[in-house]
Amino acid sequence: MATIPADATIGVAVVSSAARPSKLEEEVVALFEQHRNSLLRYLLSFRIAAPDAEEIVQEIFLSLFQHLRRGKSRANLHGWLFRVAHNLALKTRIRAMRQSPAAPEDQMDRAPGPEERLEELQRQDRLLAVVKVLPELDRCCLSLRAEGLRYREIAEVLGISLGAVANSLEKSLSRLSRADECMRFHAAP
Repeated sequence: MATIPADATIGVAVVSSAARPSKLEEEVVALFEQHRNSLLRYLLSFRIAAPDAEEIVQEIFLSLFQHLRRGKSRANLHGWLFRVAHNLALKTRIRAMRQSPAAPEDQMDRAPGPEERLEELQRQDRLLAVVKVLPELDRCCLSLRAEGLRYREIAEVLGISLGAVANSLEKSLSRLSRADECMRFHAAP
């Protein structure tokens, strides 16, 4: 009767356990699925090309995996992800500006929509123009708030006070509201 060496079964167990993802990997994958789209939207608000934004998201979650594997803080991972996204977006934008002096607005495709949406598209364009002239800090606060971050999380991501976040959002929303009211007034028959 043939016997199986004792270490052979151990090798099988090691191989099969290596094929299964660890709890940490499963956690990072779950966080990826939960936050990927909102991180992409935030990165795209920096006028970063979609393929570059996808790469940045992958880099964010690789950093998250390494962060958690080292046993670092798990407090407010949502805010942590957006902080890393913010920093990588700034680095990407600076790198792009050094490589190409052309303004990103000049490279945007502005294909016209159907006639029935023309008025809505014009309104959106005007509001976007208001957002574009906001100071960078105000645009960042607005984008992060649109992604569902709380004021305290926005303050942590941007490294500013809670009061500065509140003031920034109040000014930005007030400007957008005034612009929208002005457009409706001028569009009225």
